[in-house]
Amino acid sequence: MVSRRPSMREPSAPARRSLSTQVLKALANESRLQIMRWLQDPRAHFPPQVEGDLVEDGVCGLFIAQKLGIGQPTASEHLRILVQVGVLRAKRIKQWTFYKRDEKRIVDVKKELRDGW
Repeated sequence: MVSRRPSMREPSAPARRSLSTQVLKALANESRLQIMRWLQDPRAHFPPQVEGDLVEDGVCGLFIAQKLGIGQPTASEHLRILVQVGVLRAKRIKQWTFYKRDEKRIVDVKKELRDGW
């Protein structure tokens, strides 16, 4: 009997559920949920940036902190959590970090939640 290893690209069903659970926990925070809403239409919520395009590259973490009215360390922690669960992507340009939604991951999570009920 040949033993097949699970694909490294496709997490197992329990792992997918665990990832979805982590996403739900991350989005249970109002500040993180608000960040996700703003990044859905960044041009409507953030001013133009000197470095990086709002849509292509994402929004500078400093703008997100300012809009939330919180300090940079607190904003960075919120953003780190969202990146860790895969719903945001971070991109470095010079000394700045820009954040944008990972729409494919968001669609996958929604599908997992819908199919899991």
